[in-house]
Amino acid sequence: MEALDYHAEERRKAEFDVEEMKIVWAGSRQAYEISDRVARLVASDPVFRKDNRTMLSRKDLFKDTLRKAAHAWKRIIELRLSEEEASKLRFFVDQPVFTDLHWGMFIPAIKGQGNEEQQQKWLPMAYKMQIIGCYAQTELGHGSNVQGLETTATFDPETDEFVIHSPTLTSSKWWPGGLGKVSTHALIYARLITDGQDHGVHGFIVQLRSLDDHLPLPGITVGDIGMKFGSGAYNSMDNGVLRFDHVRILRDQMLMGVSQVTREGKFMQSDVPRQLVYGTMVYVRQKIVADASCALSRAVCIATRYSVVRRQFGSHNGGPETQVIDYKTQQSRLFPLLASAYAFRFVGEWLKWLYTDVTQRLQASDFSTLPEVHACTAGLKSVTTSATADAIEECRKLCGGHGYLSSSGLPELFAVYVPACTYEGDNVVLLLQVARFLMKTVSQLGSGKKPVGTIAYMGRSEHLLQCRCEVERAEDWLKPNVILEAFEARAARMSVTCAKNLNNFANQEEGFAQLATDLAEAAVAHVQLIIVSKFIEKLQQDIPGKGVKRQLEILFNVYALSLLHKHLGDFVASGCITPKQGALANEQLRLLYSQVHFDNPSLLLYMVLLLERLLQSTSF
Repeated sequence: MEALDYHAEERRKAEFDVEEMKIVWAGSRQAYEISDRVARLVASDPVFRKDNRTMLSRKDLFKDTLRKAAHAWKRIIELRLSEEEASKLRFFVDQPVFTDLHWGMFIPAIKGQGNEEQQQKWLPMAYKMQIIGCYAQTELGHGSNVQGLETTATFDPETDEFVIHSPTLTSSKWWPGGLGKVSTHALIYARLITDGQDHGVHGFIVQLRSLDDHLPLPGITVGDIGMKFGSGAYNSMDNGVLRFDHVRILRDQMLMGVSQVTREGKFMQSDVPRQLVYGTMVYVRQKIVADASCALSRAVCIATRYSVVRRQFGSHNGGPETQVIDYKTQQSRLFPLLASAYAFRFVGEWLKWLYTDVTQRLQASDFSTLPEVHACTAGLKSVTTSATADAIEECRKLCGGHGYLSSSGLPELFAVYVPACTYEGDNVVLLLQVARFLMKTVSQLGSGKKPVGTIAYMGRSEHLLQCRCEVERAEDWLKPNVILEAFEARAARMSVTCAKNLNNFANQEEGFAQLATDLAEAAVAHVQLIIVSKFIEKLQQDIPGKGVKRQLEILFNVYALSLLHKHLGDFVASGCITPKQGALANEQLRLLYSQVHFDNPSLLLYMVLLLERLLQSTSF
């Protein structure tokens, strides 16, 4: 059968510099060159094949994971890859593996919470993979409520040791990746108890298995928790369960970067501020936001390729049927997802800067931005992961029945990604944390403390509560300042309204519980404003390449106006826009869909060029 390239014509019509667009997506030319080089390396290596992954039994799947992890480490050493290159290689292998927690949580936690002596002792072994660590915080009975953890670490002054113990069934550590089969060590979070006094949750490095025969050490019960959702997906990861029966560890195995216990059993805060632990949190959450963009872009690639190839109805006089991508219903569902991938990419780049900024501030004992940073990272983690999980499922439906096939890549992608909505903080819980920050911000308005950063717009709340959108024609919605003010007004008014309603309750906590839904929605409005504003800031930069900036402007408008359409009730109810202006926004959005496809068809398909090596196992 003759091979047909249905995408060639679409790509040929490009009205922008595709190579420059790739660099915009990667963040820099150097980042793109590294990504491209490592992607080729992975794609050309048969050990990393993944087209049979969904057909393997759990045992064979895990063996495949071990083989790939070992081969990846071998190649990293042989090729002397840098830390950035090694990270890219693990990303392109594209299979959940025990090393994810080792590099992504175990090592960063020791770097962020251990003292200098502990870092010198543990990090060299961890970097050389002489020990393999996992991150054991979540328990069977407690996840988001970290302060409710039940595992105990009781100091014994007679032996200068901590006794780690699981006092209840619900105190069993549950879910840590790498724990079930592989990890030799774990970073355990437990309640620190000295002389009968509970000092709250702290971190401890605990050896789980012998380095000689890999068997569990005395007092430790450890195992795999079994199959998870999906075929291959997260079943390549050995998520585990762990219980302690009075396991003794040395006193210096408590992470003592921010607090410590002396030989006499006295609990002390170290000279290093406890707030430094937030640095690790910011690092992990900014990585999650970046991963959301990657996962979403992959789903959009698959759905776009399918939409171009698939033809249905519309045939006249024996001619070809209409491409699915030409249908407005397909465009209105697919194009905002493409725009979201770029929006999340750019806000992820900003989060990298925020991580560097907050780290420098913390080291200088400047904690002034911590509340905002905490709220910002929590909110972005929540909104981007929820949107991405929903978008992957939407892309599956955009591919019709074929999207349900494992060979499409979409079912496994969804099964791999959806846990992100829960780990590192349940998304609803995180939104309520953002809401508390917003309520505090509103309560301080007029006190002389000027809001800064992502909440600077709150300082203009008096204006935003009264302003009215000046849109008269559909094309007025293409002005960034008009869009930005509408999103600011919506966010400010929703937060102020929640604050006023809270004041009607004598007990603020009772009010918070009763108004939780409204508060979560106000938090979403605030976070969406952040994403919109960071997209605008990206467009204000110098972006080289023929037509590239123009395409990004179109995507920005698609993203912002699709959000306005989706949440039109909030915008109209808050009084910042009228129903007629909402209708004009929808009219402009329809016109934008035509521009994305008919004027610039390869805007959708350029990402296929960039990522199709990553998608080598898919059929579409």
